[in-house]
Amino acid sequence: MAAASDTGILKVEGTGIVDQNGKPVLLRGAGIGGWMNMENFISGFPGREYQIRDALAKTIGEDKSEFFFDKFLEYFFTESDAKFYKSLGLNCIRVPFNYRHFEDDMNPRVLKPSGFKHLDRLINICSQHGIYTILDMHTAPGGQNGDWHADVGHHIPEFWTHKDFQDRTIWLWEHLSEHYKGNPWIAGYNPLNEPTDPTHQRLQVWYNRVYDAIRAVDPDHILFLDGNTFGSDFSHFIPSETCDRWKNVVYSVHDYSRFGFPKSTERYVGSEDQKKRVRQNYEKKVEWMKENNLPIWNGEWGPVYARPWFDGDKSEAINESRLKLLDDQLHVYDEEKIPWSIWTYKDIGFQGMVYVSQDTPYMKLLKPFLEKKQKLAIDSWGTDETHVEGVMEPFRKLIADNINPEYRDLYPFPVIPWDSRASKVALNILIAEFMVQEWADYFKGLDPAQLDEIAASFKFENCLQRKSLNEALVAHKDVKL
Repeated sequence: MAAASDTGILKVEGTGIVDQNGKPVLLRGAGIGGWMNMENFISGFPGREYQIRDALAKTIGEDKSEFFFDKFLEYFFTESDAKFYKSLGLNCIRVPFNYRHFEDDMNPRVLKPSGFKHLDRLINICSQHGIYTILDMHTAPGGQNGDWHADVGHHIPEFWTHKDFQDRTIWLWEHLSEHYKGNPWIAGYNPLNEPTDPTHQRLQVWYNRVYDAIRAVDPDHILFLDGNTFGSDFSHFIPSETCDRWKNVVYSVHDYSRFGFPKSTERYVGSEDQKKRVRQNYEKKVEWMKENNLPIWNGEWGPVYARPWFDGDKSEAINESRLKLLDDQLHVYDEEKIPWSIWTYKDIGFQGMVYVSQDTPYMKLLKPFLEKKQKLAIDSWGTDETHVEGVMEPFRKLIADNINPEYRDLYPFPVIPWDSRASKVALNILIAEFMVQEWADYFKGLDPAQLDEIAASFKFENCLQRKSLNEALVAHKDVKL
């Protein structure tokens, strides 16, 4: 348990967050994606986390595999990261985690104490530097959405069709809230990342259940609740069954803009029309909260960036455009005076505030594999399908020619249109699955000292700073409330 802070446990007051003295607190920072919930584009592997963990254990043995992943977790966030983060004036880190750290599918409802090892370590390091944390269940049993970061091997979120998955998630939150109740440096709990409940009814029911379960153990910490359809939609929530009965709750949106990704059909230049659309995208997501006078948190947002080693001479112009978008979004959040958590703190060069140097052992080892992965567009996040268009275009045409438009747009349309769904299944799931063992084979024959050196590539000292991004965040970290 961290030492007591002089501000006590944070709480909701009106539409804002305050400390125990009633002083407003504006939580602004980043998510530490790719750490206790590893993601392919962040960490450089294909497919899903459970697949690469299984493959590496099979390839180099369970002991070596566990050693490598443990060192990866250790080096990904250390005292040096906390010092740098605090130097930017940011005051909160959203911490995504995978339920598999705490429970095994083949041994359900048996808590793994080892799951707290690195989570406790990060929380304590942050507390020593005056940084709050928000604990985020990023991957729940069965998958609460069908994307790679829900760590299931397909695109169907079975969390919503198997009650036992829902029950196990509540069971885990009871243990988490028991472990962390009273900790003043935890700003709150984010019980379920980016749910995609196709009925728009089961999420409300589950939120009521998890709310009651956590409150029975921990009556004090704030709950940060994501909207449905990847944190974008509260429109089906019935106030009398939700916000009217919930106390000390903040409502979370994920305000990504299509302008910030390679598939955007136009370059963002900051025209008045584009700024208007950026604002409209935000306003649509927060409409329900404003109608009901509720607090808002932007739990994820941010563009991705071009990488010179992949995108060449186009990189500078692309990144200038993306940073313009970032700044215009920040101006919206400043006007709204809302807390935010940008995605993401650290990665291998696509979106992070800091990123692993190309000169590190990890990046050198996997250089040819990462180039192949990029060419085959097997990562969903910000994919450029230029090199596989000759394959994907006929595949999409097959669908378009044979499936009536009224049948193509399956939920979660429009967030995932039918053509993107085709890419997810064909490239991000099927082709990625074929490449999992290839990734693991790069580690064959490595001894523990070499594995340690590769994992150490993720140390802060071996990372570069995305200075333009960090300078923009610093410029907007403080808003008069």
